[in-house]
Amino acid sequence: MIRATAWRGNLLKALANRSFLIGLIITIFLALMAALSFFWTPYAVGTFDIVGKLKPSSAAHWLGTDHFGRDILSMIMVGSRNSIAVAFVSVVIGAGIGVPLGLWAAARGGVIDEVLMRFNDLVFAFPALLSAVMITAVFGPGAINAIIAIGIFNIPVFARVARGAALSLWPREYVLAARASGKGAGRITAEHILPNMMNLLVVQSTIQFSLGILAEAGLSYVGLGSQPPMPSWGRMLFEAQTMISMAPHMALFPGLAIVITVLGLNLLGDGLRDVLDPKLRRER
Repeated sequence: MIRATAWRGNLLKALANRSFLIGLIITIFLALMAALSFFWTPYAVGTFDIVGKLKPSSAAHWLGTDHFGRDILSMIMVGSRNSIAVAFVSVVIGAGIGVPLGLWAAARGGVIDEVLMRFNDLVFAFPALLSAVMITAVFGPGAINAIIAIGIFNIPVFARVARGAALSLWPREYVLAARASGKGAGRITAEHILPNMMNLLVVQSTIQFSLGILAEAGLSYVGLGSQPPMPSWGRMLFEAQTMISMAPHMALFPGLAIVITVLGLNLLGDGLRDVLDPKLRRER
C-alpha cells in the first residue's frame, strides 16, 4: 500500500513537470507511429509514381512526394522504426557493457580503475560520428554495423557515469555497514550500489537514445547507415539536398522529424532528471 502510494505520488510529480510531459507525449507519439507502420502506411514505401513526383502537400499526400513519387509521410513512418531500433539496441550494448565495467572499476580501484579510465579517454578522443564512420567504412554500410558503431561509443559513456556514481556511493553509511557485515564487493555492488544509481542510468539512457537517433541519421546521410530499400531519415535528407530549390518539403519534413524526436527525448531526459533527483528539484 505504501509503495503504491509513493509510486502514485511520483507519477503525479512527473506529469506536473512540463519538460517530462512534453517529452513523454512526443516519445509516445513516435513509438505509436513506428508501431503503426508495421501494419499500415498511407502508401507502400516501395511504390514509385514518376508522374506524381515532387508534389507538395495535398489531401492525397499530406507531406508531399519525393523525386521518385514516393509518399514522404509513409517513408517517415517506416524510417522511425529504423531509427528507434538502431538507437535502442546501441543503448542496450553501451549500458550492458559499460555499466558493469564502470562498477568493476569503482569496486576494485587501483590499476584496473586507471587502465579502464585511460581506455575511456582514448575512445572519447574520437568524436562519436567519426568513430562510427571509421567502423562502418571498414566493415561496410548497414544497420547492423551502425548499431555496433554507435554501441561501441556508448560503452565508455556508461562506464564513466557508472563509475562516478558508484564512487560517490561507496563511502555511504549503508555500504560501510554492508562491508562490516562481511559482504563482498560483488554482492554490495549488486544489492546496494546498482539499485541506488538506477535513476541516473535511466536518465543517461534517455540522453544516449536521442544521440543514437541523431548518429543513425548522420550515418545514413553519408551512406553508411541503413541501406535502400529501407527508408531512413538521414538518407531522405541526403536525397533532398539536390532538390531543395524545387521541392523544399523533401528536406523540411524529415528534418523536422529528427529535430522533434531528439528534442522530445532530451526534454524527457531533462524531466526525468528533475523528478528523480530531489537535490536538483530543491536547487531549482
